[in-house]
Amino acid sequence: MPTPHATLAQLGRLAPLGAILIWSGNTLVTKASAAAIDPASIAFYRWFLAWLILTPFLGFAVWRRRALVRAHAPRLAVLGALGMATYQGCAYLAAQTTSAVNMGVLVALMPLLSALLASALAGERLTPLRSTGTLVSLAGLLWLVARGQPERLWSGGMAVGDLWMLVAVGSNALYGVLLKRWASPLSTWQQLYVQIGFGSLALAPFWLAGPMTPIDGTNAPLILYAALPASLGAPFFWMTGIRRLGAARTALFMNLLPPLVAVLAWWLLGEALHGYHAVGGVIVLLGVTLGLWRRDRRGRTG
Repeated sequence: MPTPHATLAQLGRLAPLGAILIWSGNTLVTKASAAAIDPASIAFYRWFLAWLILTPFLGFAVWRRRALVRAHAPRLAVLGALGMATYQGCAYLAAQTTSAVNMGVLVALMPLLSALLASALAGERLTPLRSTGTLVSLAGLLWLVARGQPERLWSGGMAVGDLWMLVAVGSNALYGVLLKRWASPLSTWQQLYVQIGFGSLALAPFWLAGPMTPIDGTNAPLILYAALPASLGAPFFWMTGIRRLGAARTALFMNLLPPLVAVLAWWLLGEALHGYHAVGGVIVLLGVTLGLWRRDRRGRTG
């Protein structure tokens, strides 16, 4: 009979799945917000509300360590601007002109982009498999954004939203690489709290520049979902998975996001699924899998 400790360990290995489920829902929330609230407004409300919720639990502890916060403030500000302000702000902009299905497939590129950035910035070796995976993923991405019609790539028919989503994914991938390189003596939750504060400050000017959409009965549920499960619950599950499984194995769970988003978008938003979604999505995921495939010293892959 399994012990309680063993049961918790097994649940810990499933924690990334909880994060993926929440983020799949948040992709739909992001798409739904395009018709209900200005992108700058929901981005600011989301992170500022998350910061307010964390303040009673973390504010005093962070204040006591304010000397450390001050010493690491430039890096924490950059991380907040990348991971909170730029990533989600660009995703909300993307939602205005691209589908939730496309957004889900593009988000699945994040593990591979992270690996490529780690190679460029942290000196991690770029293996032949990773190079091949990059090219394969790029082919799938081009097929997807061209809606299965390659001639659209040079005729100007590609959705602007797909480009915004690529900026968002690239920003978050860079955030992950820098987060690993810029180690801080602050705890994980303290770092997250300070980064959210800096992210809110970075978003405030765009919110103030307007149009400042007021919170109402239509957009309040979208803001709450983005501020609570997506901003607090999903990072907790993801960090738990990394502790239990390691970063590389946890990142593979991201491959589940595109099919989950596609099914949810079809079921809840009524988005049509086309053949180019399947073809482009499969090629992208194949490239991601190749790019993350590793061979150990004894010649085994996994």
